[in-house]
Amino acid sequence: MPEPVRVRFAPSPTGHLHVGGARTALFNWAFARHHQGVFILRVEDTDRSRSTEEYIESILEALAWLGLDWDEGPPTAGYRQTERLEIYKAQADRLLGEGRAYRCRCTAEALDALRREAQQCGETFRYPGTCRDLAVPASEPSALRLRIAAEGETVVEDAIHGRVTFDHAQLDDWILVRSDGTPTYNFCVVVDDVTMQITHVIRGNDHLSNTPKQIQCYAALGYPLPLFAHIPMILGPDRSRLSKRHGATSVQAFRDAGIVPEAMLNYLARLGWSHGDQEIFSREDIARHFDLAQVGQAAAIFDRAKLEWLSMHWIKQAPPERLAAQLAPFLARAGLPVPPDRAWLGRVTETLTERSHTLVEMAEKATFYVRPPAAYDPQATARFWTVAAHARYALLIKRLEAQADLDPATVEALYRELAAQLGLKLVDLAQLTRIAITGTTVSPPIFQVVSLLGKAETLARLKAALAAAGARS
Repeated sequence: MPEPVRVRFAPSPTGHLHVGGARTALFNWAFARHHQGVFILRVEDTDRSRSTEEYIESILEALAWLGLDWDEGPPTAGYRQTERLEIYKAQADRLLGEGRAYRCRCTAEALDALRREAQQCGETFRYPGTCRDLAVPASEPSALRLRIAAEGETVVEDAIHGRVTFDHAQLDDWILVRSDGTPTYNFCVVVDDVTMQITHVIRGNDHLSNTPKQIQCYAALGYPLPLFAHIPMILGPDRSRLSKRHGATSVQAFRDAGIVPEAMLNYLARLGWSHGDQEIFSREDIARHFDLAQVGQAAAIFDRAKLEWLSMHWIKQAPPERLAAQLAPFLARAGLPVPPDRAWLGRVTETLTERSHTLVEMAEKATFYVRPPAAYDPQATARFWTVAAHARYALLIKRLEAQADLDPATVEALYRELAAQLGLKLVDLAQLTRIAITGTTVSPPIFQVVSLLGKAETLARLKAALAAAGARS
């Protein structure tokens, strides 16, 4: 590519960052990083009634959580549309002065009446050009419309969809500036992309229908076109557009559900893009391999199960100290004590990675580490709390009290020796210990668990189970 690549992600802060928007941001970021270009974050906040500072912060936070760093944008001034109104006004005045735009005094009521008439006739409403040649004076309340050729066609050369042609019969002289002086979305987008020297516009294909309007605006302003690439939509399992009825749709919702950021990024990259048969991609892998030629045209189906499979993979790959830091807030949110010793909590996470798809699931499975069982599973006690259970607990307590070192190998040797002496299988003593420590017969390797809990806590739980088992017999 002869010129430096400059791409942008331009969210509207009217809600939290949707996964579709996050994927658009990722594709732009990856394209920029792959070509050593510039990734720009621009906030399209001209919808004053719905845009909020809270949502701006939420979007920035979501991008940071995903690890998508931008080269230009907030907090630097000039990257929010509400800070750029003078730029839009200057460009609008130029178009008006050159005769490429004209004032339109048609009221909303008059246009609504024409729209209803078109609907009754089964036609698509197009502005009929009422004010096109009237030279409406500036003293009258008016909007500003772009003058478009009534005949011909506009061609979009799209990097993903190829050549897409729009007949001008489908277009009309669209509004650049409303009668209240506020610029419209399509006008702002073009002016922003021109003044920010955007070379590639990578966005969802729901914007493809806007593109011929924008191309006409580029032509009127006298600027070259960027390369357009409209990426496929993300659909729910029922093949309708992904929405709240399918469950979580925002990046924050998946974060709060315990999906780790590496998994979210990996999964979003594979929604509509492929690189051979590879499924696992780190952030660096995505930047290294991303190519628009490998983005498909077909819509991508969001698969929660696959996302959770990737989350389990990346949980397994995470260094224990980082996983401990990620897990801590989920323990707190579940109302569980948060161990101050993060190194110890890191060792705990190592015993839980094989069974945890999310950090929420890991926090639930870690409960017994930070809190003794409040009750014992009745199915487990019915099976293992036989008349001999009380005596076996007493022997285990005696042997562990005499043991100074409780590393996993030592604990396993102690249990094997006692099981042999009693003529039992190792599982008989192991399951008694699991019930005492966790309240159930399911846990990570029990000798690791005993070692992590330590002597005092293990003995306390065994003694509590001894008393409970004795009360049953």
